[in-house]
Amino acid sequence: MAKNLVIVESPAKAKTIEKFLGKDFKVTSSFGHIADLPSKELGVDVDGDFTPKYIVSKDKKSLVKELKQLAQKAEMVWLASDEDREGEAIAWHLAESLDLADEKTKRIVFHEITKSAILKAIDNPRKIDYNLVNAQQARRVLDRLVGYELSPVLWKKVKGGLSAGRVQSVAVRLIVERERDIEAFNPQASYRVDAEFITTDGSKFKAKLPKNFETEAEAKAFLQKNLKASYEVGELTKKPASKSPAPPFTTSTLQQEASRKLYFSVSKTMTIAQRLYESGLITYMRTDSVNLSNDAKNAAQQEIENSYGKEYSKPRNYKGKTKGAQEAHEAIRPTDMSRHGITGDRDQERLYDLIWKRTIASQMSNAKLERTHVKIDILSSEKVTENFTANGEMIVFDGFLKVYLEGTDVDDEEQSGMLPQLAEGDALQNNYITATQRFTRPPYRYTEASLVKHLEELGIGRPSTYAPTISTIMARNYVEKGSVDGTERKYLQFTLEDHAIKEKELTETVGSDKGKLVPTDIGMIVNDFLVDHFNNIVDYNFTAKVEEDFDDIAEGKEEWTQMMKDFYKDFHPQVEDVEENADRESGERILGEDPETGRPVLVRLGKFGPMAQIGAPDDEDKKFASLRPDQQLHLVTFEEVMDLFKLPKDLGIYDGEEVEVANGRYGPYVRFGKKFISLPDGMDPLDVDMDMAKKLIEQKKKADAPIYEYEGLPVQKGKGRFGPYIKWNNMFINVNKKYDFDNLSEADIIELIEAKKQKEIDKLINEWPEEGIRLEKARWGRFNLIKGKTKVELPKSTKAEKITLEEAKELLEKKAPKKKTTRKKKSTAKKK
Repeated sequence: MAKNLVIVESPAKAKTIEKFLGKDFKVTSSFGHIADLPSKELGVDVDGDFTPKYIVSKDKKSLVKELKQLAQKAEMVWLASDEDREGEAIAWHLAESLDLADEKTKRIVFHEITKSAILKAIDNPRKIDYNLVNAQQARRVLDRLVGYELSPVLWKKVKGGLSAGRVQSVAVRLIVERERDIEAFNPQASYRVDAEFITTDGSKFKAKLPKNFETEAEAKAFLQKNLKASYEVGELTKKPASKSPAPPFTTSTLQQEASRKLYFSVSKTMTIAQRLYESGLITYMRTDSVNLSNDAKNAAQQEIENSYGKEYSKPRNYKGKTKGAQEAHEAIRPTDMSRHGITGDRDQERLYDLIWKRTIASQMSNAKLERTHVKIDILSSEKVTENFTANGEMIVFDGFLKVYLEGTDVDDEEQSGMLPQLAEGDALQNNYITATQRFTRPPYRYTEASLVKHLEELGIGRPSTYAPTISTIMARNYVEKGSVDGTERKYLQFTLEDHAIKEKELTETVGSDKGKLVPTDIGMIVNDFLVDHFNNIVDYNFTAKVEEDFDDIAEGKEEWTQMMKDFYKDFHPQVEDVEENADRESGERILGEDPETGRPVLVRLGKFGPMAQIGAPDDEDKKFASLRPDQQLHLVTFEEVMDLFKLPKDLGIYDGEEVEVANGRYGPYVRFGKKFISLPDGMDPLDVDMDMAKKLIEQKKKADAPIYEYEGLPVQKGKGRFGPYIKWNNMFINVNKKYDFDNLSEADIIELIEAKKQKEIDKLINEWPEEGIRLEKARWGRFNLIKGKTKVELPKSTKAEKITLEEAKELLEKKAPKKKTTRKKKSTAKKK
């Protein structure tokens, strides 16, 4: 047995570190947190000193037992969890759960997994920092108090199964308020004037008027003045300029840039960055620091000089703007500056390339530019006070632009802004002038990256919380990354060309968005309820102040339990008051009266989602209809709602089966007997007649028809959530891009089925056929115990091959759904 036991958070990291340490060290993993608050109770002593009740989760008990045995055999235990507050808490939980003595326990931290960094950490151990532990405890306990007390209020006052979180609710509020700003926006029209001029040598360039005209009359009057005008270069100025590189990446700027350039979601960026870090390729990925170590700056300088020349090198120190920057004291950077790229996973390659370029560019010289500004005089018999202007930019020395440009890299971006050779007094020929009606734009919807940026600007959340916050509000269906259909808008354009003014009416699509964060009906209703009744909890300044308090606790300036007491003494009575006195919130809107019955027509949130209703709450024979997925409670009109009650529509009989068109929870569909066929996007169910229904039915039959028979069983193909697939023997087999899905050959089909069969064999660990029980390998190193439709997921630490039939039955029994019992209604005694 090795003398030293090193415990890290992940097995991937353990493998990398074990290579750097000698035979006297054994490196193992805790697989993240080993202890947490209980899931089925508050787990905090709110009547006492707010002491948390931590328990080791069931799936970690065998792991903790194994770690304890290893620790008892070792002479020294090195706790090497991550260097942030979460990591410090993990180290503390390990020390407590493994009963580690102080004299045989050392805490080590490192922000990169390289041999030099690991050996340096071993040479410079420290004790557990309880200020950092307490800062993490404060966040965990406060979030538990808010979530555990607010969620039942939402169940009672809004809808069952809802939940609220401290930071997540603020993020939803931002998105809801932005959506309402967009809806309330009133676009203002004006006329933008653009022109194209030709020099005496035939070169063309574009110019514009610096200001827009407010009215159509002003725009047309200006064009009239230009009917017989001539043009010449008036004032021409050239000025030197420079452009500086952006600082190295923090967590939030990496998330933003990966979204802009690589189209990665925030969570995907963090997952890939985690893998790069654990492989020893980049430094720790949860940081709000822009600093680089002296060693890193020296390595970058050497690499720049070797690759590009001394004139490209300019060592820089950056100062962060983020309040309360946490304990990870260096920006995200490559661990080896001479490694320009990596090979392997394509997404990892792309993210590493982004990090390497940004880091190297941050230590490079400014780009030197020459900017040209030209005023074009209008020579007309009529008085003209306006001038056209044109701007150009030329790179004199590319500097850091040789490697990297922040934002979106556009090919030949600088060249597109270059102007031809011009001199003051040069005569110019006008090719055309356009006056185009333009409209002010509403605020932009948030992307994941821009939401992170805004949260950071407000001081809400920290590097470790951005990705989980966004994932949580989307998982709760408060926000979706959706597509918003635009509307057609007409606009006018007047063109002066060949000494004549022509008028055109054009159309454009406005308000459309793709992949942006849009609040759902339930997100809006929950937000409104929280703003009305718990405004202090979803207040931006309060949430930012809480983060500052956590920072003060981390620095030992504030006692965490006192912070909890101060918060809870006001919060808990507020919860009780709202639970007792607040009205239910359903987002109800009364749209009008049913012309047939005179009863109210309204929309509201129902048990199964947004719905329309004809009838008052007390009416016995109310009518209900689900809203379509593309309709929202706060926007749907009376006419649209009345159309919903025209469904389901009976279309007749086809092939001996009833055919009807209807609208359901997942959108409009055609029902053919017992088969349900979703309507294509954009198809109005009220426009579907029997001919269209037959066409959809036949398309579905064709799509479901077997394309081949293998081993006496049919093979079908289709497209699902995860792309194209074939189905054989109740197995769904993904068809990747290697194959031509539309033209699968017999050989392709056999190859896919055989590969899937082999994969099923490879993942099988054990099977008890007489009991119908299988034990299989699952994703991420876990295991699945399966019987019929019951599946039990087992953790990575499980010794799967040693599970007996009796143990398997016991695990499945615990998971099996309980049988529903029907309670008899109590009879009410009649008064005599």
